[in-house]
Amino acid sequence: MRHARLKIRNQSAVYHCVSRTVNREMLFHRMAKEVLRKHIWQVAEFSGVEVLTFCVMSNHFHVLIRVPDVGNVKVSNYELIRRYRVLYPESKRFQIASSAVLFEILEKGGEEAEIIRSALLSQMHDVSQYMKTLKQRFSIYYNRSYGRVGTLWSERFKSTIVETGGWAPSVVAAYIDLNPVRAGLVDDPKDYRWSSYGEASAGATRARAGLMSAVDGGFGQHDWRTVANDYRRLLYCKGASPAPGKEGKAMRIPVATWRREMERGAELPVSSALRCRIRYFTDGAILGSQAYVEEVFQAFREHFGPRRKTGSRKMKGSSWEGLVVSKDLRGEVFG
Repeated sequence: MRHARLKIRNQSAVYHCVSRTVNREMLFHRMAKEVLRKHIWQVAEFSGVEVLTFCVMSNHFHVLIRVPDVGNVKVSNYELIRRYRVLYPESKRFQIASSAVLFEILEKGGEEAEIIRSALLSQMHDVSQYMKTLKQRFSIYYNRSYGRVGTLWSERFKSTIVETGGWAPSVVAAYIDLNPVRAGLVDDPKDYRWSSYGEASAGATRARAGLMSAVDGGFGQHDWRTVANDYRRLLYCKGASPAPGKEGKAMRIPVATWRREMERGAELPVSSALRCRIRYFTDGAILGSQAYVEEVFQAFREHFGPRRKTGSRKMKGSSWEGLVVSKDLRGEVFG
C-alpha cells in the first residue's frame, strides 16, 4: 500500500531527499553526474526551493532542500516567466511555448491567464513537485543520450523531514557531503566535484549560500569563512576520529568497527557517526530535536501504527543528545 507523503504545511520546511537508479545500477558517469548536478540547481530555481546541499553518486543522489511556506510566497507575472525561462530556455528544443506570448497572456488577465498561472504554480514550492520535475527531466536527457528506454529510477524517492534551524540541517548536510568519502572515492570531500561542498570549496557562490543557510542555524555565524571552518570540523571529525590520520585527511570508519562499537553499546561523537551509513538519515520520517519530532509526530499521528505511543527515538550510536528520529514500526518510509 502506498502511503501519503509527510509534508509540513503553512510554514517553511527542510527535506532530505534520496533517489536511486533501477536495480541500483552504476549508471551515472562523469557527464551524467555533471548534467544531474546542473539540473538540481536549474529545477530548484524554477520551483522556488533552496538547495542547502546535494551529492550525486554513481547510482543515486541526495539533496537537502528548504521549501518555503507557499502561503507567504507571492510570484509576480515577471517572476513566473523568469522561472519559466530557466526551465525552458528558448534555445532548447524542449521549449513548449513562447515565453513572450505567455507573458502577454498573463498581463492581459482573464480566465486563460489564471489557468496558466495555476498550471505553473502547481509545479512550484513543493518537495514532491521538485523531485518529480528533476527526475523526469534527467530521465529524458539520460535515455536520449545513452539510447536507453524504460524507467531510470528504482522507486518513489525517499524524504525525511528535518527540523529547520538548530543542528539538524548541518548534521544532515555533513552526512550528504561525506557520501564520496564513505564510498572510498576521495579522502577529502572537497575533492568531489559533484557535491555542494566540492562546489563551495571551489568558490561557487550558490553552493556556499546553501551550506551557510544549513550550517548557520546551528552555529550562529554569518560569513562563509567562519561557517566553513565550523562545518569543516564536523566533516573532518576533528578531535573525534577513532584513529589518527594524516593532517587534512578525512577518516573513514570501517563498517566492522562501527558494528563492534554499537554492539558493545559505545556512543561515538556525531561527527564520527557520520562516517558510516546511518539509515535514520534516509529511512526516517522526521529528524530533529525531541520537541520538534514529537510535534510533527502528533500532527501526523494517523500515519503511524496504533501501537506507537511516542514519536521520538534517540539516534543510535550518537553521543549527541540533540538529535532524535521518528520511524514507523512497519519499516515503511513516510517521506
